[in-house]
Amino acid sequence: MRVVERYWSARIVGFRPVSRIVPYRIDGEVMCGTQPIPTQNAAYCPVGDFIAYDVNWSEDVYQKLGDAFVFYLLGHEYGHAIQQRLGINYQFTIYQELQADCFAGAYIGDSIKVGDFTLEDGDLDELKSGLFSVADPEGEPWFKEGAHGSAAERTGAFFDGYEQSLDACDMPSTYHG
Repeated sequence: MRVVERYWSARIVGFRPVSRIVPYRIDGEVMCGTQPIPTQNAAYCPVGDFIAYDVNWSEDVYQKLGDAFVFYLLGHEYGHAIQQRLGINYQFTIYQELQADCFAGAYIGDSIKVGDFTLEDGDLDELKSGLFSVADPEGEPWFKEGAHGSAAERTGAFFDGYEQSLDACDMPSTYHG
C-alpha cells in the first residue's frame, strides 16, 4: 500500500490517499453507496473513497496466479481513485478500465526502476496470466456498460504503462512528471 501511495504522491500535487482498504468475504457485505460490492471482486468506491476486496477471492488469486497479480489488482483499483481525483471520466467504461490497467503497469514498472518494488522470476508471466483471467469474454462488445477489454487490450494497456510509464496512459501531462 505504501508503495502505490508513494508512487502517486510523487506525481500528483496535493495527492490524497484513499481513505481506507476494506476486506470483505460475503456478497453485499460492503456497499458502495446503495450498490453492494459482489464477491470475486476488488473495487474502488468513490462514495466513501475506499478500495474493497474479497479476501477469499484474493487468496485464491494469490494461490493460482501468485503475488505479483495481487499488486496489479491494488494498482488497478488505485488507478480508478486517481481518475476520480483528476476528474477523468470516459463515456465508455472500457476506456476507464484500460487506463486503470495502464496506471497499474506504470506504478509497478516505475516502482521497480527506482527500487521500491522487485519482481521475482516468473512474476511477469503471473501478471500476463492474471490479465488474461480478468479479460472480457470473447465477443463481448467493447461499448457494453462494464466492459473491461479483451485479453490483448488489457495486457497491452498494462505493459504499455509498465514499459513507457504514464506517458502511455492518456493522462494529462500537467499531472505527472
